[in-house]
Order: sequence, then structure tokens, then C-alpha cells
Amino acid sequence: MLQSWSKTAPELVDVAMGRKPADLVIRNGKWVNVYSGEIIPGTDIAVKAGRFAYVGPDASHTIGEGTKVVDAAGRYLVPGLCDAHMHVESGLVTVTEFARAVIPHGTTTMFIDPHEIANVLGLDGVRLMNEEAQSLPINVLVQVPSCVPSAPGLETAGAELSAQDVAEALAWPNVIGLGEMMNFPGVAGNDPKMMAEIAATQDARLTVGGHYASPHLGREFHAYAAGGPADDHEGTTVDDAIARVRQGMRAMLRLGSAWYDIAAQIKAVTESGLDPRNFLLCTDDSHSGTLVHDGHMNRVVRHAIAQGLKPVTAIQMATLNTAQHFGLEREIGSIAPGRRADLIVTSDLAALPIEMVFARGELMAENGTLARDIPAYVYPESARNTVHLGRLLAAADFDIPSNARATRARVNVIGVVENQAPTRALQAEVAIENGLVQMDRANDVCQIALVERHRGTGDVVNAFVSGFGYDSDCAMASTVAHDSHHMIVVGTNKADMAKAANRLHEVGGGIVVIKEGRELALVELPVAGLMSDQRAEIVAEKAAAIVEAMRACGCRLNNAYMQHSLLALVVIPELRISDKGLIDVRTFQKTDVILSTH
Repeated sequence: MLQSWSKTAPELVDVAMGRKPADLVIRNGKWVNVYSGEIIPGTDIAVKAGRFAYVGPDASHTIGEGTKVVDAAGRYLVPGLCDAHMHVESGLVTVTEFARAVIPHGTTTMFIDPHEIANVLGLDGVRLMNEEAQSLPINVLVQVPSCVPSAPGLETAGAELSAQDVAEALAWPNVIGLGEMMNFPGVAGNDPKMMAEIAATQDARLTVGGHYASPHLGREFHAYAAGGPADDHEGTTVDDAIARVRQGMRAMLRLGSAWYDIAAQIKAVTESGLDPRNFLLCTDDSHSGTLVHDGHMNRVVRHAIAQGLKPVTAIQMATLNTAQHFGLEREIGSIAPGRRADLIVTSDLAALPIEMVFARGELMAENGTLARDIPAYVYPESARNTVHLGRLLAAADFDIPSNARATRARVNVIGVVENQAPTRALQAEVAIENGLVQMDRANDVCQIALVERHRGTGDVVNAFVSGFGYDSDCAMASTVAHDSHHMIVVGTNKADMAKAANRLHEVGGGIVVIKEGRELALVELPVAGLMSDQRAEIVAEKAAAIVEAMRACGCRLNNAYMQHSLLALVVIPELRISDKGLIDVRTFQKTDVILSTH
């Protein structure tokens, strides 16, 4: 187990002076110094007890019997990468399997907000993930979920966290702060629960995570900043980034599987000249396919460089800036004496191939392959079998009744926006047949349903959605449905919608695509209906089959599954669905599916 700097300092001093041998020496590297912004050639690094003991021109005096020596051969030595904000559950795998997937990509630190599992299993779920995180050989720091449910009164989650629950968890080891404060109207309105959570976090001298999802930067935004959140990852425009930094918040710029928010916001640095020290990089949500095939924080850093950032600046945004933000500058985020010996060896700063990854001085991965086994973490039975429909569903459960005499209806429609979390509030005119409002496949208007799955009520809420482009009889269902994680079913055929929902009940949660009565693809997610206990590579293969199945149904959206999974997220505008009905997030009010009939 890694000891504190204070306990290992005598050993580090002895190694730096040459009185004791180092455990590891990496020679002849180009030191990417994120403090000075320099690249310093001819640098050696000596490691003792999992921490950097010496970083300088010649570490030969630290080499002794038993010292492992690695020749960097003139390659760059980069601090291990940090993901400033993310949800492990979005990878559809456990914390351990997520770590196994991202370590070869150079990620050695993750700041995770387990509010997905909290919405299903409550504080017990958070405790399980925190315990798993502490068992890993990299740094996985936990933020206590702040909004469970995310929008009280507008949804019913599987569990609730009180202000007392949050205060209790803030005292746990490995907890680094409060998770994203999604209830921004609550903060602006001085909601007692939200303000109590923020106060408890600030009193503990921990970091309050932000989530201001409104495009409006008026009084409500200023009130939110005054309330205490220290960062925000929901910006999508350059004005969003500028406004947050001006108010003393860190702007977190994200590149996830479906969120492409860096290109617009990085112009605050590259064109407007803002200080890059107040910008952090994160992924927020990355599914297993992205992790296995495209990368993790290395992908984000490469993308930021491609938008015009200097490589060292982009690396600072994924290392030192993040460490400073969370008060961990003396532990992570740099290659400097005393810090945890987390580093990457790469031959190209812009392309950033990850050739070697060290965590706490141990070689963890080389050329894309794990060099050390990480044992699986076994979740208890209490975290399984969490999908309770109460009954088998039939096609009629997805009927939307209306005035039997009318032939046309004006309806609200959730509009999917490719590569972004917000939706659009659309309207469409559709037919009424035999008293039932119909879909309009020709104009890309299909049905969406939210199926209650926590308490077995058998309730189904129906509405309309547009943007998936389905052109055949089909349905897709998922028990990953941020944030309350009921079951979302989207389809063009009600019988297929019923079959998809019943299939997920049968397997205990997951994602499934049904076309013309036949199952095309299935990802089983037995842990809380959110995560698989299989390896990320296997889950990625199954997730790829889901993407192909959606394509076979006519969907061409990039990472359409991620769009599907957010359609119940009632804290991001404009229209969403919940177990309470169709929600207008611009007003935080329930709205009608049917506007008028004639």
C-alpha cells in the first residue's frame, strides 16, 4: 500500500542523496515539466516507495543492487493523465474493468461521481464503488453524489440520498468532494438540502462539483456561482467557458463518446487569450467501445492539441490543473519529487502514443497491453436483480389514447441533438386512428416510453421522440437511463417495444435491440442494471453489436446509444421523459404530450 509523502520522505531524501538505491530509475528522457511549461532533455527519474525521489540530469548515484533501470531512449516523460469528471457506469463495466481498459491509454487518475449506482442502490451502492476504487493500483477518487434523485418532484429514483447521507459519505476515506450539483435551480432558489450539501463539503475543505446546464448566463448563473460549485462541465460554447472562468470556476471541457464540447470552448484560450490554468479536460461519459478502440484521456488530449493548443498546455489541463483543482497538487499531476510516481513514456507529444505507463512506480502497461493483472471485484447479490417490472408488458401498454372522434393531433416531441447532451423541444402533427395517437415513421417521429423498474409498479409513461431515423419495425430498450435509471424504450413498433422491455426484465438489466420480433443484439448489465462484470473488451464487442443493430434499424447518429440513455435526464434542457410524465426542463414543469386534436 502506498505510504504518505511524510512517511516516505526520509527514504526519498536518502535516494536523492545517493545513500539508498532507488526501486526504479528511468534514464535519458525528455521531462515534460507541467510547472514550468518546459521540455527538458537528458532527464533521469528515480523512484522509491511508489514516489518520485529524484528528477534531474543524472540519476546514476541512485542506482544500486536491485534497482530496475529503464532506458527512455530520448522519449518524452509525461505525468499520468487525470480525468477531472466522469461516471464509470457509463462504460457499462465495473470500476476495476474500467481501470483495466484505460490504464493502457495513460490514465492513472480518475475523479468519479457514482450517482448512477446511487440512483439504484443508494448510499450502499456508493460505498461499494468506493471500496472497489480503493483496491486498485491507480488513483480513483470518489465524489459523493449530490442529487439523488437529480430533480425531486420530477422523477422517482430507486433510492434517495439525504443531506445527512452526503455528510456521512464526505468523511469516508478516498472521498474527494461533492459530485456535480445538477439541481442548479435549487441552488439559485436556496433549496435547503442543496445548500446543506454544499456547506458540508466546503466545511470539510473539499471540492464542490458543478453542473449548470442552462444556456442562460443571467442572474440564475451568477447565483449558482455564488452558491459554491467550483467547476462546470456543461458548457458548450466559448461564451460558456469564458463566463465560468470569470466567475472563479474551473471550466471542464469534455470529450466523451457523444459529447464534443472542447472545440468550441477552447477558443476561450486559443483566440480570447484566457489563462489556461483554469481549464480542465474530462470525458464525463465514455462507453466501453470508445475505451477499447479509441482511448480515454489520451484521446481527449490529442483532440485538444488538434484544436490549436500547445501540447504542454493540453497536458497541463489533464494533469497539474486537475490536481490543483482538487487540492491534490502534492500527490498527483506532475513529475516532481514526493509525488506519486505516475507517468507515461511516449515518443510523440502531439500524437501521444502511449508506449509505457507507470503507476506508483510500477509498470502497468506497455504498448497498449496491461503488464500487470488486476483481480476482478465481485459485487454482492444485493447489487443484482434490480429490474422489477411487476408484470410482463404487452403492446397495448405503449398506446397513447386521444379523442376518438379526432383524426389528427399536435404533439410535443423530444428532439435528439447529435453529439450533445441537450435535446430540442419539437412539435409535430400526427394521425389518430381508432382513438390512438400514431407515430410518423416517414417524418422520423417514433415513440419513447419510460418503464418503471425499481418498485415493480408496472407503470409506463409514453411520449414521442425524433432524431434516431429508424425506418423499420424495431425497438431499443435500456436500463441505463440517466439519472433515475428506470427503463427507456424507443421504437417504431409496439410489439417490439414490449418484447424489448420484457427481455431486459428477464436478464436483470442491460441494453437490447429488437427488429421485427427478432433480437439483434443484447448487452447484459447485471450489476444494478448498469454494469457488466465481464471484461471491457467483451462488453465493447457486445456494445458494438448494439450500434450495428441500431444501424440495421436505420439509425445513423454518432453514438446513438448515448443519446438514448440520456432521454430521461430531467436536469438538461429542453424536453425529457420521466416516470412522472413529459418534462419541460426549460421551466422544470410537467407538460402535455398531446397539445391539441382536430
